[in-house]
Amino acid sequence: MARKHSDWKPELLRMHREEIGLTLEDTGEKLREIAERHGFNIAANFQTIWGHEKGSVYPGPHYRRAYCRLYRRNEAQLGFRKALPGEDAPVESVPAPASAERKLPAQPDAVRKALSSIREGTDDVDSEALRNRVVNAWSGHTAGASTDGPTVILVGGYAGSGKSEFAKFLGGLTGWPILDKDSLTRPLVDQFLVSLGGKAHDRSSDLYREKVRPLEYQCLIQAAWDNLDCGISAILDAPFITEFAQADWMQRFQNRCRSKRVSVATIWVECDVESMREYIEFRGAARDAWKMEAWDEYALGLDLKFRPQGPHFVVDNRLGAAVALVDEARDVLSGGGL
Repeated sequence: MARKHSDWKPELLRMHREEIGLTLEDTGEKLREIAERHGFNIAANFQTIWGHEKGSVYPGPHYRRAYCRLYRRNEAQLGFRKALPGEDAPVESVPAPASAERKLPAQPDAVRKALSSIREGTDDVDSEALRNRVVNAWSGHTAGASTDGPTVILVGGYAGSGKSEFAKFLGGLTGWPILDKDSLTRPLVDQFLVSLGGKAHDRSSDLYREKVRPLEYQCLIQAAWDNLDCGISAILDAPFITEFAQADWMQRFQNRCRSKRVSVATIWVECDVESMREYIEFRGAARDAWKMEAWDEYALGLDLKFRPQGPHFVVDNRLGAAVALVDEARDVLSGGGL
């Protein structure tokens, strides 16, 4: 069943386009330039843009992210959705002059704004300290130097929550390697499942959960220790649902990090169900086939109030808000020329 977008105000796209004096063809060209810079999958011809502005076609996630970069607005301001608490509301009238609105902020300001999505999930962690550590690593990375000891960041979340985008952003800032569970293990896992009599892309059966999944995470964690033992920080990108739910697992990991003088930060990326579904559907991965075929059943199993055991941080990516800030920071760091 098609999803409703009752809060969508497509006329705002045209308003913002005309406010900076772009034709439909100009807009398509600039969106394609943005897509190339950010790795978005869009074609952006004038017919598609016309359909978006007329309200006949709701833009997909990569189109919305590209529009946000082009017009220097968030999704709420462009009329795609309601504003989240703390976000600027949609602009209903003629906005301020483009010269004032489109000026790029200083790079440190853009980085800190993107990192502002990180907030304390428990009282015993300090989000400002983590942000400072990432900013210092970014500064040292861009200067070709690093003075801090190794850090490991665990970035977890449900499928389609935006955890990989946020992990990649942290990796790009710091220069720390990203260890993505799927990238490290997927080909082996697929063949292992087949050899055990299962299906290559199965991620929902008892066979996968009991025989294969534990080995996946062992590989991921061991790859992290290989880096940390050499004094190299690492960012781990995986759902971590089972691990984050176990206080004893979290404590053991913290204890081992402490014994090796490794700083550790656990980040949970939260998201709403519809946004997760949209991203899962958009990426079209074979491993997500069961989720899409039995979405209602899968969604019932999601605990939107889930939080990791022990000290942790939370990134609020409901409606893609945190990823939008990441896009903005990337644009600033790359020069953001349009």
